[in-house]
Amino acid sequence: MQMGLKSFLIVTVAVAGFGAGSARATEWTLDSGHSDVGFTVKHMMVTDTRGAIDKAEAKITIDDKDLTKSKVEVTIDTASVNTKNQKRDDHLRGPEFFDAAKHPKMTFKSTKIEKGATANAFKVTGDLTIRGVTKPVVLDVELSDVWTDPKEWGGNSHRGAKVRGKINRNDFGLTWQTKLDKGGVVVGDDVNLVIDAELLMKK
Repeated sequence: MQMGLKSFLIVTVAVAGFGAGSARATEWTLDSGHSDVGFTVKHMMVTDTRGAIDKAEAKITIDDKDLTKSKVEVTIDTASVNTKNQKRDDHLRGPEFFDAAKHPKMTFKSTKIEKGATANAFKVTGDLTIRGVTKPVVLDVELSDVWTDPKEWGGNSHRGAKVRGKINRNDFGLTWQTKLDKGGVVVGDDVNLVIDAELLMKK
């Protein structure tokens, strides 16, 4: 699957490293080659259409002494939306949806990080901006342990995260809609964020 708002947000998410075990703050980035930033939205009231954001970047600072002071920033290229359908992708990039020409980036900036129900679970609250509209969202994050390459592979430290969330697209001005003759609508309002991220620690 390609990177994808399958970065919104998701970013998104990219919000994964809040449990590293060192005694200092560490800097992490998104390994785009091993990450999926995606979304799903209901089509014709019957099935989920999946999409991806192919270009996303993340800057994550993890404070291991006080995880609530950790920070996450994600930037997504709105023109990189990819649903494997050229006509639909052009529509999504156009003024009725992302309006990528006027709003080339969407962003997520964390404002609060809280521990979740398990040791590897977190709730990350942050400001999501799409089309110049900023709204708070809450993401559920599940982290993996840190894994470090053998030295002959570069000695890099990695961490994985599953990020899930939901937004209403109308809140961000993505209001295009068509009603079906027999009732219902073509595009659902709820967008589910489905992000599986791999992070690399900066050396």
